[in-house]
Amino acid sequence: MSEIENIALFDMDGTLCDYDAVLSADLEKLRNPDEPIFSSPIRDDAPEYIKARANSIKQSVEWWENLPKLQLGWDILKVAQIMHYRIMILTQAPRTNPNALAGKLRWILKNAPDVDFTMTRDKGLVYGKVLVDDFPGYIKRWLRWRPRGTVIMPASQENQHYSHHQVLRYDGTNLDAVRILLEKAKLR
Repeated sequence: MSEIENIALFDMDGTLCDYDAVLSADLEKLRNPDEPIFSSPIRDDAPEYIKARANSIKQSVEWWENLPKLQLGWDILKVAQIMHYRIMILTQAPRTNPNALAGKLRWILKNAPDVDFTMTRDKGLVYGKVLVDDFPGYIKRWLRWRPRGTVIMPASQENQHYSHHQVLRYDGTNLDAVRILLEKAKLR
């Protein structure tokens, strides 16, 4: 029987890219001084005009292509590379925004040109020993099929209360715990 490959899957938005900060800043540029401040992530209960503004912003290929790197995700990626994981970017493919797909591809080619990638509607279908993702919804779906899977979650305000026995929340101060978890995942 051949050995299972040590693959570490990395999300883009909120993990490798600082999506929330840029969207919040761009929404602020469009805000009328009399309006309340809305920051990213935009939830379902946000007013429709805020959702429309956010969608308008995200229609730009260049917006996606130029998202800055998020240090927390790159800290984890560097450790995984040192440990000889095969790195793969796993990103959500927006159903109704082809410009996002094009922009995400340009971002990958600019920032991680040697890394394989998968754009999918369902992250739960993609194999990896480790998933690095900030969004609990995608994590839950991925873990549903992986009772021994390991998740490292870059810390954000949105996921601060999420807890699961297979998930380590990385906040920039616990990189040793990330190393230990990645080593354990490799050995199983």
